Amino acid sequence: MCDICVINAVKERMLSRRDFFKTSAAIGAAATVGAVAATPPALAAGHGGVVDMTHKLSPEFPTFFGVPGISMEQQFNFAESGFNLFNLSINEHTATHIDAPLHFSADGASVDEIPISDLVVPLCVIDIAAKAAEDPDAQVTPDDLTAWISTNGDIPDRACIAMHSGWAGKTAGPDYVGNDADGVKHFPGFHIEATQMLLEETTAAAMAVDTLSLDHGPSADFATHYAWLPTGRYGIENLAGLDQVPAAGATLVVGAPNHVGGSGGPARIFAMI
Repeated sequence: MCDICVINAVKERMLSRRDFFKTSAAIGAAATVGAVAATPPALAAGHGGVVDMTHKLSPEFPTFFGVPGISMEQQFNFAESGFNLFNLSINEHTATHIDAPLHFSADGASVDEIPISDLVVPLCVIDIAAKAAEDPDAQVTPDDLTAWISTNGDIPDRACIAMHSGWAGKTAGPDYVGNDADGVKHFPGFHIEATQMLLEETTAAAMAVDTLSLDHGPSADFATHYAWLPTGRYGIENLAGLDQVPAAGATLVVGAPNHVGGSGGPARIFAMI
């Protein structure tokens, strides 16, 4: 059978089923209107708002290696086939994405093995934007964590500790990567001593940054990556929207990818406040 014949046949079956379900829904609605009225609101509706924490994934988004992180090839288009379909080629660590434990360990958990309970977590925002404005190599230090705790109380169990450096607004220009004449990158990240403090004194499930890397740009040894990820925790890089959420009290929802054996991958992430 020709492709267009198959498509037309599918459309006819869809229309027939749609008419059937419309009729069924109309009959059922009258009987269940009371039950519908009593249904509790969706979880998101029970919060004051939902904030998108995700940069759009495109070939223009800056990447660590300086090459486009995604390409799209259209295999079918609506004009010719009646539907659109693209084949994607994606670097796992592009735009807003997850670093799974496997990313910096020989046998750590892959992205599909991150416990679902660790993907809906309390969000703690460590604001270093002021010092990052003065020094692009600024880092989250133990003093920053101690100051947050002094103001907001203990870090909650299984929380995500996120660095807000103000870098999310720089993605359209060269300052986001900050390459100097020698090719050294310059952007904020987590100091290894702050990472060790989180490992030793909290049960945090994740750390996040609004930059290209958990380690600051000039890092040559990726000490934070190597300390954090092999313990079974995960990272989030290129997070957006941290200027729109409170320092404490928001819930982060991480739509992690689920491809078997992956070292990470682009994620849709939002906060409920």
